[in-house]
Amino acid sequence: MTDRRNLFNKIWDLHTVGTLPSGQTQLFIGRHLIHEVTSPQAFEMLRDRNLTVLHPELTLATVDHIIPTDNQARPFLDVLAEEMMSAIEKNCREFGVTLLNLNDKRQGIVHVVGPEQGLTLPGLTLACGDSHTSTHGAFGCIAFGIGTSQVANVLATQTLAMGRPKVRRIKVNGKLGKGVFAKDVTLHVIRKLGVQGGVGFAYEYAGEVFDRMSMEERMTVCNMSIEGGARCGYVNPDQTTVDYLRGRPLAPQGAEFDKAAAWWLSLASGPDAEFDDVVKFNAADIEPTVTWGITPAQSLGVSEEIPTVASYPATEHTLIREALQFMDLKEGQPIKGLKIDVAFIGSCTNSRISDLREAAAVAKGRHVAPNVRALVVPGSQLVREQAQREGLDRIFTEAGFDWREAGCSMCLAMNPDKLQGREICASSSNRNFKGRQGSPTGRTLLMSPAMVAAAAVNGCVSDVREIASV
Repeated sequence: MTDRRNLFNKIWDLHTVGTLPSGQTQLFIGRHLIHEVTSPQAFEMLRDRNLTVLHPELTLATVDHIIPTDNQARPFLDVLAEEMMSAIEKNCREFGVTLLNLNDKRQGIVHVVGPEQGLTLPGLTLACGDSHTSTHGAFGCIAFGIGTSQVANVLATQTLAMGRPKVRRIKVNGKLGKGVFAKDVTLHVIRKLGVQGGVGFAYEYAGEVFDRMSMEERMTVCNMSIEGGARCGYVNPDQTTVDYLRGRPLAPQGAEFDKAAAWWLSLASGPDAEFDDVVKFNAADIEPTVTWGITPAQSLGVSEEIPTVASYPATEHTLIREALQFMDLKEGQPIKGLKIDVAFIGSCTNSRISDLREAAAVAKGRHVAPNVRALVVPGSQLVREQAQREGLDRIFTEAGFDWREAGCSMCLAMNPDKLQGREICASSSNRNFKGRQGSPTGRTLLMSPAMVAAAAVNGCVSDVREIASV
């Protein structure tokens, strides 16, 4: 009999421990990632109840959110950051959890190091106290961001109580044009479906565009599923997935890897798989994309003009007016040419080696515009080392970018990297909410790393297709 289940429902069923009276599923969690910001209270909950970590071997900790990316000498100047660092060091030591600390060459952003180490594998359930845990779905697993109390639940029981979402398949066929990257694809999808469009859904990304993407590109797309309201997002495992994972330190090795790979590939949604909804997009309709407002859905192609309030449904008019006022933009104004003050390349969305290569290709032989502060923050120490072996750091520094240590940096500004006042930042990160980058009045324009580099050297939002062979 044909299995008409999609990958999401196959994995959900495999990890179901039972059904609770509430109707929720008690779901076994195969991998758990933690960091220094959302774990301290969770460990205290365990202590209050005299509980242990049930499966410490299934949990990996790193430090990323609050660490400085310039001067990392301890103790940190920020007292709260130092307290969080001390807490995760103590908690991991006492509960037997492996910690990738600053003195560990594997340290980095939680959603970079999991895949990098081969901890993220197809067919698993994965949880982390961070909203962008959806990143890991690129590997054909189902990955959820969870709250602090849920972090405690996973530590103590290795399970979560969750309602099963519906599954929407998002197909993008055709060929992406010059200068169009994975970031543009995901921003386009969010623009069309909205920040609430995915509520109650898991997203399956399918079609020719995702089939051709590298694992790092797929991670970028899945990373921002949460920005479209989806509970998670994933891509079916294929040979690209298998090739990426082969030889990773925490992945199966030798004959066990080949056996695992065959099973991973068998999980993919088949041609008869059923979905609750299917949405289709044409790759040719996607151009380099920039957010103009205060949600990731408020975006437009770089050649377009700021939309009018009237072009939106009446229910959105108040939000659109608020966005225009906060961003100090006018209806009909071109986005191209908008001056920037800061350029940030980094975050769990776009800080991998391919992201840095794309940005360096634009920066090479050019220089950051006067009055623009530009920084490049690798997603992990291993990414940083590889970039330095390839000479990317020299390209960036010679172009006037500040080359930093690994960390979350200006994505969320829980560290010294922050916007000041009304600065406008061209950012490769994932959120453009008010105050997201450290200043309550600072403004964020989301775009691809290549587009950030183009904005940095021109001092304004620019069409990367016009200044570089990308």
